[in-house]
Amino acid sequence: MIALLMSNKGSYEPMDISGDAGIRAVGKDLKEVFINAALGMYSLITDIALVEEKKEMSVTVTSSSSDGLLVAWLNELIFQFDTYGFTGKGISINELNGNRVNATVRGEDFDPGRHEKGLLIKAATYHNLKIEKKDGLWSAEIVFDI
Repeated sequence: MIALLMSNKGSYEPMDISGDAGIRAVGKDLKEVFINAALGMYSLITDIALVEEKKEMSVTVTSSSSDGLLVAWLNELIFQFDTYGFTGKGISINELNGNRVNATVRGEDFDPGRHEKGLLIKAATYHNLKIEKKDGLWSAEIVFDI
């Protein structure tokens, strides 16, 4: 079993899924789960220890459910990476309610000369998506198309 990777606020770990990639994110609340899900996703794309917080981006997404909000959040970050090469490292969630997340993501543009190339993630999916609270701890499992 792979040990949980600790972020500054919680943890995430990759999940072994045949043909796809996934992560399990853990936190004391949903904000930490959303942050750790994003950091876990970025860690599949590159070694985020090598990413510097040189620029800042504001991200706002909406959805009608918590599941949909998590998928929309991660897909917006994937869009920013695919379109602009932006890779996040520092994430602050300013607002998270049942249908909206507003966050500030700090990072830099992907530089193939400095950053390791990991997985090419196409999208976060609803496949086996799970968000739950158990024993006072929130967790989410997310599968990505690669």
